[in-house]
Amino acid sequence: ASRIFTGAAVPDGADTVVMQEKTSHSGNELILQTIPSAAGENLRPVGSEISQGELAMQAGTGLTPAAIGFLAGMGISAVPVYTRPRVSIIVTGNELQSPGNPLGYGQVYESNSYTLLSALQQQGFTGVKVHRSVDDLQKLTLLLQTALAESDLVLMTGGVSVGDYDFTLSALQACGVETYFHKVRQKPGKPVLFGMKNAIPVFGLPGNPASVLTCFYQYVLPAIGRLMNRNLVLQTLVVPLSGQYTKTGTLTHFLKASFQNGKVSLLKGQESYKLNSFSIANCLVVMPEDQVQFNDGDLLTIHLLPI
Repeated sequence: ASRIFTGAAVPDGADTVVMQEKTSHSGNELILQTIPSAAGENLRPVGSEISQGELAMQAGTGLTPAAIGFLAGMGISAVPVYTRPRVSIIVTGNELQSPGNPLGYGQVYESNSYTLLSALQQQGFTGVKVHRSVDDLQKLTLLLQTALAESDLVLMTGGVSVGDYDFTLSALQACGVETYFHKVRQKPGKPVLFGMKNAIPVFGLPGNPASVLTCFYQYVLPAIGRLMNRNLVLQTLVVPLSGQYTKTGTLTHFLKASFQNGKVSLLKGQESYKLNSFSIANCLVVMPEDQVQFNDGDLLTIHLLPI
């Protein structure tokens, strides 16, 4: 018998290892407390984890800690991956003031860039570039050109509706962005726009803060997942409603809500400009466009928000 240590190569001619804890010795004699049940016990044969020529990992597999360790254990130091897309945010509006500064007449504090930055950071994004523009077509067009040149994904907030100072659509056209859709039968976020310039997705998000965040979760997050070859769609459940609700209009509603104890309750403050209710919500309830009255116990789909 030969003494070896954990992880050592087995000496030529040996086919079984007995754990040291199961042995004792006296002089030149080795005494076994238990007899091996079969040859090969406590051995790791060459190729037992993966054989030469065997596929180690399917394309598109997520690089979890275990996957990275598996690759390293095979001596692989680099593999091709889907990188996180470079993201630029363009915030528009003459009325916007940065937090920390005094508000002038008619001004509001700009929150959309902070909301989007935080949502992106929650997904592991860093280095997101934020541009701010007044309501001026020429300046907005130049900023969009810059963002398209340095980004893999562009998010624009505000100016996507039909007001006299809504220049987002005109700037997109001037930059050669092809619009795939503009306006969706939903509330909040009806004016949302999506387009492409070459392989760069561009989202025109509404200006109202709750609309921005709703559209981010419903459209932007899944699109980021496509760019990274990951499924980033929000988890959905079908749960009973606690209480009653009457929907106005025929649009699909995404309502801020709290899911607890197996039921979902709608929160107060569903207006598209209100984030106070969004800040305590843990899900969005989907109210289908073809239904108006919702009663206690009705089964509804909810989208769980990231935490």
